[in-house]
Amino acid sequence: MEMGLTGLKVLVTAGAAGIGIEIARAFAEEGARVHVCDVDAAALAALPEGITGTRADVASREDVERLFAETQGSLGGLDVLVNNAGIAGPTGRVEAIGPEDWDRCLAVCLTGQFNCVRLAVPLLRQSGNPSIANLSSVAGRFGFPLRSPYAAAKWGVIGFTKSLSRELGPDGIRVNAILPGIVAGDRQRRVLEARAQQRGMSYAEVEAEAFAAASIKDYVTARQIADQILFLASPRGRTISGQALAVDGDLQMLS
Repeated sequence: MEMGLTGLKVLVTAGAAGIGIEIARAFAEEGARVHVCDVDAAALAALPEGITGTRADVASREDVERLFAETQGSLGGLDVLVNNAGIAGPTGRVEAIGPEDWDRCLAVCLTGQFNCVRLAVPLLRQSGNPSIANLSSVAGRFGFPLRSPYAAAKWGVIGFTKSLSRELGPDGIRVNAILPGIVAGDRQRRVLEARAQQRGMSYAEVEAEAFAAASIKDYVTARQIADQILFLASPRGRTISGQALAVDGDLQMLS
């Protein structure tokens, strides 16, 4: 299916590994021009040919300023911002969470999106097909015991998305949030391992519990998330904005 993405100028944060590299590859395969940032220098060095990158932490405004300067140099403009960067944050009871861990989780998962959007908007206003995809989580619509910093940040992403959609709609910029469920990969494995240790359960028990409230009891793939974002960025998604779109196997709760 022709997506109409050829030549689109795309920036993907945390785009050198995990979900981010799948998003970057998917856009590149459709003929888009892609720049990414990441904190992992080794992953940046291994980017596929044609995808350019900048070492940057989205929680650092200095890094983000440099990122956008290099994105401009590489792409010469911007049509799509994918705010993918995020961290799992600490696992534990709220009274045991260190303030520095709380601050870091919100700085990356929520404030990092603001840091990028504020510099992206002037560029997006010059695009003929502008869009922003903010990565939230199913934790952005359910309570998530033992993961309060992460859940708070991801709820914040949805509020940020809804506000941006209304604010930027008159400029033709559409803004949506993507809510992945249980995504296959090392990051999800580490989260489940930490949860199993915290609760004195086996990994298999925690994994089964995680899927118990899902209609489709299977992991989401990074490519499924990428495909959703590509559709939203394409001309086919031109009237979709302000939405919190779950890719989660119909999860009904987080435990």
